[in-house]
Amino acid sequence: MKIDLTDTTASKINKALVKGRRAIGTPAVGMVLTLVIVTDEENAYDALRAANDASREHPSRTLVVIKRVSRSPRDRTKSRLDAEVRVGADAGTGETVVLRLYGEVSDHAQSVVLPLLLPDAPVVVWWSVDAPRDPAGDPLGALGQRRVTDSYAAEKPVHELRSRAESYEPGDTDLAWARITPWRSMLAAALDQIDCEVVSVEVAGEESNPSVELLAMWLADRLHVHVRRAVSAGPGLTQVRLETTGGPITLHRSDGAMATLALPGQPDRAVALKRRETSELLAEELRRLDPDDTYASALRFGVDRLGGIPSATQRAEASARGPESLPVRQKTPDPDPAPSAKTSEPALSASPAADSDSGRPTPAQMPPVKKADSP
Repeated sequence: MKIDLTDTTASKINKALVKGRRAIGTPAVGMVLTLVIVTDEENAYDALRAANDASREHPSRTLVVIKRVSRSPRDRTKSRLDAEVRVGADAGTGETVVLRLYGEVSDHAQSVVLPLLLPDAPVVVWWSVDAPRDPAGDPLGALGQRRVTDSYAAEKPVHELRSRAESYEPGDTDLAWARITPWRSMLAAALDQIDCEVVSVEVAGEESNPSVELLAMWLADRLHVHVRRAVSAGPGLTQVRLETTGGPITLHRSDGAMATLALPGQPDRAVALKRRETSELLAEELRRLDPDDTYASALRFGVDRLGGIPSATQRAEASARGPESLPVRQKTPDPDPAPSAKTSEPALSASPAADSDSGRPTPAQMPPVKKADSP
């Protein structure tokens, strides 16, 4: 059931929701949270479809906020709110309200959303595109206990990760982090199967895929070893190679569906490692509403501390920030470069103060790590 409201108010929208529930014979509200989606007209359909699929696991009231751009100065001074109320089969297992804001009301979206939130229920805010630099400081983000962004949708994903690290607050998360959950689980399980010490790591994947950077930062942060970022043709993450005292551990995925796990002294095995849809990623993030300390620690490790040779995109970003941002570092040749991967991202050591604060040894205290042969 759909109810269209033109030039309306939050009070009329609430009345339409009650009317719709009574019309379909479900007057009770059986939803567990409010999901606020901030998007644009171009991406609204995909975001709403993902939210509807996720609502099968998490019945919720979904509020889609679309800020329409007025073309003339006169229209920008006029405020108008249009709404589309969906209940029943048209809204998955919950309720959906699509809000289109025109004029000055676009700058005060939180005043429209606040009266529509479910009482005594958690609020999750998801920016499918164009996330603010500081999600927790955004007026809409301040309404949520959980704030979900997607750095993969940003124009400069690596720069977006730096912004997320600078503005991180408990409750922030990223769909790029959810994309590597199966990889993290598989690698942790692989290390549990053999008694060894990790010496160095190489992570390979698409150049502009922030999930590759996050996985590399997670490994560097947890293992306290040198991690080398390499670029491959994709799709997405393609390979992680851990050099250990017992031999190399390799997790390789070339087709985005099946991967091969190779452990020292054991036969290779095929494992399912499919690239997941946005609805699955969103459902995973809605399962937990507490702060993700592991994500925070990996994010704050810093993308600039990963090893490798800068790619064209990263050189352009560094040049835009100024010559002083370019690292002064001697390039060491790779004894056996991989035929399908070229290294990326310069290794920058953190300041001694930062290392002492985090409990990790300073670069001067760390023993040199011998670079392993590339796969």
